Amino acid sequence: MTDSAVHIIVHGRVQGVFFRASAQGRAVELSLVGWVRNLPDNTVEIHAEGDRENLELFIEWCWQGPPSAKVSQVESDWITPQANNEFEIRYLT
Repeated sequence: MTDSAVHIIVHGRVQGVFFRASAQGRAVELSLVGWVRNLPDNTVEIHAEGDRENLELFIEWCWQGPPSAKVSQVESDWITPQANNEFEIRYLT
């Protein structure tokens, strides 16, 4: 059961640099569930759920991202958990 959730938007050079796959890997390391996807405005959107302390570590990671990323801004808002059971990469349809 997850006790906290956060909605994150990551700005900068964050598409085409393996940000989604790296975010998924970091989330799994931190025992988080949720999803990550690219948005049409070249940002990355993340919904993550889990222990609040691990979510805070994940937000810190988002400021750096994978080696090729150049993050300029991270917006985060604490929200209600949605009871996800894994961390997945989503694609816009």
